[in-house]
Amino acid sequence: MVTITNKLVIPTLSMRRGLGGKVDKSIATLLDDIRMLDGEQYAIVESVRALVKQIWPAVTEEAKYGGIIFCAEVSFSGVFAYKKHVSVEFSVGAYIDDNFGFLEGKGQGRRHIKLANVSEVETKQLAAYLPLALAAAKAHCSYPRGCLRSVFSRC
Repeated sequence: MVTITNKLVIPTLSMRRGLGGKVDKSIATLLDDIRMLDGEQYAIVESVRALVKQIWPAVTEEAKYGGIIFCAEVSFSGVFAYKKHVSVEFSVGAYIDDNFGFLEGKGQGRRHIKLANVSEVETKQLAAYLPLALAAAKAHCSYPRGCLRSVFSRC
């Protein structure tokens, strides 16, 4: 069951990647919903997922808060489809040195990069930001229930 909001979809159940790397049916359902609502957003989400898996083959994913959260010891990033863009969120992105100038957001800890098309995964240097995001999360996520009281938490 999903609910349509300002984001494309919000799943109502907690969803995790299964053992042995199998994608939980709920993650597959979330991806199917995104694909049906907007093919371009789906292509961007899948491009981000492929990049994360290329960098960290053992990364785990959890469908949560209407998107997919990535975890490698700590939750460090997530990808969320909106009506006009896809957002790659960094749980403690405020601690990332933004040498490329693509990080957005002014909150205490979080930052994000908006992607309007698949080519922006490369042009906005996402491959350079992801390792920085994981390093920042490992360095700054000492709360037992989450990073800076954010929605991201330890795996």
